[in-house]
Amino acid sequence: MPAEPEPESESASADGGPAHGWPPDRAAKGAAPGGRRRRIVAAAVAALAAAAITAGVLVSAGHHDSGTDNRHPLAADGLRHTPVDASPGGCGRGWGGPGKVTPRSGTQVFDLHNSSASATDVDLIDPRTGKVYGEVEGLAPAGSRPMVVDLGSGTYAFKCLQEDTDAVTGPTVTVPGTAPRGPAGLPVTEHDLIPPTLAYQTWIGTRMTELVGDTGALKEDVDRGDLAAARRDWLAGHLVYERMGAAYDTFGDADGVINGTTAIGRDPLKDPDFTGFHRIEYGLWHGESSRALRGPAAALDKAVRALRATWSTQRMDPMAMGLRAHEIIENAEQFELTGRTDYGSGTNLATARADIDGTREILGKLNSLLVPRDTGLAALNAALDRAAADLDAQHHDGRWTPLGDLTRAQRERINADFGDLLEQLAPVAAIFDVRRTA
Repeated sequence: MPAEPEPESESASADGGPAHGWPPDRAAKGAAPGGRRRRIVAAAVAALAAAAITAGVLVSAGHHDSGTDNRHPLAADGLRHTPVDASPGGCGRGWGGPGKVTPRSGTQVFDLHNSSASATDVDLIDPRTGKVYGEVEGLAPAGSRPMVVDLGSGTYAFKCLQEDTDAVTGPTVTVPGTAPRGPAGLPVTEHDLIPPTLAYQTWIGTRMTELVGDTGALKEDVDRGDLAAARRDWLAGHLVYERMGAAYDTFGDADGVINGTTAIGRDPLKDPDFTGFHRIEYGLWHGESSRALRGPAAALDKAVRALRATWSTQRMDPMAMGLRAHEIIENAEQFELTGRTDYGSGTNLATARADIDGTREILGKLNSLLVPRDTGLAALNAALDRAAADLDAQHHDGRWTPLGDLTRAQRERINADFGDLLEQLAPVAAIFDVRRTA
């Protein structure tokens, strides 16, 4: 698997582009097609969400301040502009204090200028809570960038985070009055993500023991020629593996050995690299003999046991945890709901249902961090419930409806469920885009 690119945000370019307010909203869309376990970049999700916010702020009439001062009248865009120093040596200079622009509530623009010799990230925070109301990333030396924010009454300060130096927080400024505050978000640090990541790794270890039992049973079924039992145990084991969706990147090459697919149009039996669950699926549902399947079944069992033996030495990336929840559903939409991974069993809907379970598991581990940060969490949980219920409706007497047997209405409903889930999960990926705070 290729190395994963470092996440970047929409405003990370040092040569321009608008800064944005906070937090990402639920208008963000899912991602485009890619490989079997393709990793979307958090930047793509955050950028779409940020663009939606910025657009909303610019046209907002709420809290708009029509007042001016003698030195800084309203600009052509109808918003109040305030020049602010974004260098560590003068972080926040220009707003508030004797002889400075009087702080006011409402939608407004801070024109940030970096007078230092290094690129700088700039956040507008509440110094009491650490919540972020606006951010600019990668403000180049001698560069300028607007930060559009909607401020209510309360305390604020600019935080300047230059590369290779400690963060500098500018003077605290109080916006008077009783105006309600605009959007804000509490940053997530890598330290915050370590406990849920370790908890998830422990959960994966337990599931691997279950998986070893299932692939061992599958091998025994094939060895004794009981292909009906092999079909049942194949599905049980495959679903256990699918529920571990957030760990595939850490599995490395083992994922392709255990759950790989063939190129479109290639004869599976002529592909020597086609191994694992789907290779056995093809044989079980295309009339191969138990003798022909003994080798693939033994190879799968061996690969799973090897993965379990080395799991305790692996370390998942805490900074990728939020992104994984989105990827699981994205892959389900791309591969399961299109039938791309159906090698004869007709159980794509069962796999999609297991993917929902896997998504719930990682969200559960992240729940304590999500609750204070994600106002749409209830809607996300409702979307997961709705998708699960619509899939469960296609499970009758131990048999899952094949994709080809769905009515048009059923297919449209399930597709809509997963499209909605991608929208609901996009802000989760953005929320867990780790930010430097010190």
